[in-house]
Amino acid sequence: MAAFSSKLSLVLFLSFLFLHAAFAAIVCEDVPKNVCAFSVASSGKRCLLETSVAGDGSVEYECRTSEVMVQRIYEYIESDKCVQACGVDRKMVGISSDALLEHQFTAKLCSPACYQECPNIVDLYFNLAAGEGVFLPNLCESRRSNPHRAMSELLSSGVASAPVSAATTATAAAPYAV
Repeated sequence: MAAFSSKLSLVLFLSFLFLHAAFAAIVCEDVPKNVCAFSVASSGKRCLLETSVAGDGSVEYECRTSEVMVQRIYEYIESDKCVQACGVDRKMVGISSDALLEHQFTAKLCSPACYQECPNIVDLYFNLAAGEGVFLPNLCESRRSNPHRAMSELLSSGVASAPVSAATTATAAAPYAV
């Protein structure tokens, strides 16, 4: 009985080690550059693709951890399906609300394929819009019913006037449950 107990303990210990290795944490600085944008670290912070200038003057891309926290999403690398459905670009550097001004982008963002199936991207743009005083569900609804009015409302909100701060985007909650 004692031999069985010690073997069981060893098997459980080894299983724990293998499980821990299999479920390693996501650290933005370790995420490959080609999937950095729209990824979320284990800490719940968004990963950002940033540029830096190398010693020889060439531009290099780096994946960095932002200060923007995501609610209810951790250890996440966005799928190619959602990147395509939402019309975003994995080569996007930084986080900006400027894309909300583009008619084609908001059409894809507000489409059922994106809005209902891609909570990570919707959460990001929900918070960017909120930082500019725009409620994304209202923008999507008005975009469906009157696209020109939606764009004029967005422009009058001041969305193009200044960049969104990390503190602003970190406070709003997305309109869905994950």
